[in-house]
Formats: sequence, C-alpha cells, structure tokens
Amino acid sequence: MKIIDAHIHFCPGIESFRMLAEQAGHRYTEEHLQAEFSRLGIEYAVVMGNRAPDEDIPVCPGFLHYCVGLDSGWEQLDEQRLAELVEQHLRRPDCVGIKLYPGYRHRYVGDRRYAPLYELAAQYDKPVAIHTGATAGGMGLLKYAHPLTVDEAAAQFPQTRFVLCHFGNPWLTDAAAVMEKNENVFADLSGLLEGRVDMDTLFQENEGYFSLLRTWMGYAGGYEKLMYGTDWPLVNLEQYIAFIARLVPECWHDKVFYETAKQVYSL
Repeated sequence: MKIIDAHIHFCPGIESFRMLAEQAGHRYTEEHLQAEFSRLGIEYAVVMGNRAPDEDIPVCPGFLHYCVGLDSGWEQLDEQRLAELVEQHLRRPDCVGIKLYPGYRHRYVGDRRYAPLYELAAQYDKPVAIHTGATAGGMGLLKYAHPLTVDEAAAQFPQTRFVLCHFGNPWLTDAAAVMEKNENVFADLSGLLEGRVDMDTLFQENEGYFSLLRTWMGYAGGYEKLMYGTDWPLVNLEQYIAFIARLVPECWHDKVFYETAKQVYSL
C-alpha cells in the first residue's frame, strides 16, 4: 500500500520535537525519517511549518514537502509584506500550502488578515491547512480552533481548499458537518494518538470514542475527503498506520492513505 503522510512536523533545533520522537521510538533526524518512510512504504510527507514566513524556508529532501507556517512572529508584519513572503513560498514547488494555527495565535479563521492569503492559495491552487480541535498546553484558546469557524471562510472563498487538521478532534460532529456542507473542505486524521500504545488495550478501553470516530468519519460519504496524517514526531509511524487501518474500512484505504492527499496537496 502506498502512503502519503499529510501532516508531520520536522523542524530541526526544536528540542521538544526531539524528545517526542524518542518517546515514540524514533530519532529526530532526516536519515532516520527517510529510512522509516522507505521501510513503511511512505512516499511523501507534508511538513507543517512552525516558524514565521520570513524564516521558514526549509531545504526539503525529495520525500518531504511543506506548508508555510503562520505559527509565530508574523503578526508584526504589515499585510502587504506578509502576502509577499507567503507568495514567495507558494511559488516554490516544494511548498504545497499554508498552515494556520488560530488557536495558538488567538485569531479566528475568518480574521481579515487571513483573507489575502486565502486568495493567494486559490491563485496557486494550494490548500490552507488549519489546526482545529484541542490545543497543546494552556496558552491555546479553543474557541479559535473550533472546526465550525472554518465554515465561514470556506463559504467566502469557495475556490480555496481548506484542510481541518486533526479532524477537529474532539468536535467530530462539527468537523463532519463542515466537510459535508463545503465541497472545498477536507480533513486529516493526524494527532489522534500520542507516543507508543498497546493497540488492543487502546481499542478496548476507548470503544465508545472510536465508535463515534468511525461514525463521523463516514458521515455523508466522508471517507473520500479524509487523509492519513500522523503529527509525527508525536506518534510511532508504524503503529499509526495500523491504527488508521483499523479505523477505516479497507475499501477506503487507497483514498485515505494516498489518493486524497495526492489530490489536495497536488503531490
């Protein structure tokens, strides 16, 4: 089975990422990542940028592409300069989209500062990936990360593709409703686990949650709009493949693990 990992973080120099990788049974190096991808049949991955657009210009090896991140350090830029910097990224063939962190930046998805970026994304036919759902740590604010906030932007910018990262978890119902309503909204299934787990025990102890997750993933034919992603280094890659394969009906594996990400990110 061919796989595209539609959501990883690879930002050398961030110590917390190195520690997470080790806890999940990995090393936080390009060599290790490439070896694991080769072993597991992962053809490409999309790196979600974690720096400001004026410094987030990675040199990606051929198996990695990236979304330019608006994580921190960009609010001080005026609107024109921000658009110029983001466009410089979007012109690069290895940049496949834009990544927003509204819950951490305390800014709604419909904020006017994002509007020129949505127009650029449509112009370059590259999606806008958005952190939706629970935030890590106490500084994130959930009201900005709720998947329902994406509905307004998706309706106002119908030519722009939007990705609900983490499927809006735990607001699964709302994420599914936004996807079903808006043809231009997709979701990735990253970040639903952390570290290494005992898979059988996990499913036994969380039977109710996984039943709900399956229900809303498949809502209104939703599997065709879902993409495999991990949020690596948060999880163990081999375990996460087995985890998603267990959740998604086998008839949808090609779509979820490969085809939809290839289409959405134009890989």
